[in-house]
Amino acid sequence: MSLVLDFNNITVQRDQKPILNNVNWQVSSSQRWVIVGPNGAGKTTLLRVAAAQIHPSTGTAKLLGSTLGEVNVFDLRTRIGFASNALSSHIPNSETVLDMVMTASYGITGRWNEKYEDVDERRARRVLAEWQLDELAERPFGTLSDGEKKRAQIARSVMPDPELLLLDEPVASLDMAAREHTISVLGNYASAPAAPAIVMVTHHIEEIPKGFTHALILSRGQVYAAGEIGTTLTTEKITGAFGFGLEVTREGDRFRVKAKN
Repeated sequence: MSLVLDFNNITVQRDQKPILNNVNWQVSSSQRWVIVGPNGAGKTTLLRVAAAQIHPSTGTAKLLGSTLGEVNVFDLRTRIGFASNALSSHIPNSETVLDMVMTASYGITGRWNEKYEDVDERRARRVLAEWQLDELAERPFGTLSDGEKKRAQIARSVMPDPELLLLDEPVASLDMAAREHTISVLGNYASAPAAPAIVMVTHHIEEIPKGFTHALILSRGQVYAAGEIGTTLTTEKITGAFGFGLEVTREGDRFRVKAKN
C-alpha cells in the first residue's frame, strides 16, 4: 500500500491571507476520501493542490511520490484524473462524447489533428459503457443532460487509467433522479478493487456514494477531523465544524444530515 498524497504542513495564501493553513494529510492507494466542510473552508483549493494545478505557499506536497516544485507538473498531471464543473466550459458543444473522452489521452479538450489508435477507441468505448454512456457515444456533448454531462466528465477523467482520481462536486446541481443515478454508478466504481485512489469534494454528505472509506473535514482552512468515514462524519464533529446543530445518521452505505430539533 503506497501513498499517493502526502501533504506536510502545507499552507496556501492568497492576498497574504491563508486559504489553507498547516494542513497535514495522507492518502494511500487503497483509500477513497471525501472532503466536506463549510463554504470557504478551502476544499476546492486543497483539491487543486492534489491536482498539481497550484503549489502550496509553504510546506511540502508530494503527489504520486514526487514533490511539487521538483517535478514537471505536466507529466504528473497525466497520471491524475480530474473532473470539475470548470471542465465543462472548455469542451466544445459540437464534440462527440466519444471524442471528448478519447482526447483525455492527450490531455486536451477538442479533437484536432492528433491521431488515435484502435486501442484508444476501444478503451474509450469500454469506459463509456462502464459509466452507462455507450449509447451516447456519437452525440454532441452540448446536447447532453446535466447528469449525462457529469458522468461524461467523470468517464473522461478515468480514460487515462489514472493512479489518482479527483472529483469536485460530481453531482452538484443535478435533479434527484440524475443525482442518484450518478451516485450509484460512482459507488460501483469506487467499490471495485481495481479502482484508483479517489478524493471527492462535496457540500452534502447525502451525496457520498458507497465504497468511500475515509473523510476529511475542513474548517477555516484547517483540518478539523480526518480518518475512517464512520468515525469522522459524526454529529459532534459535523456540528463543531459547521458551527450549527446538525444531526448525522447513517443508513447502510449512505449518510443523512438534518438540523437538530
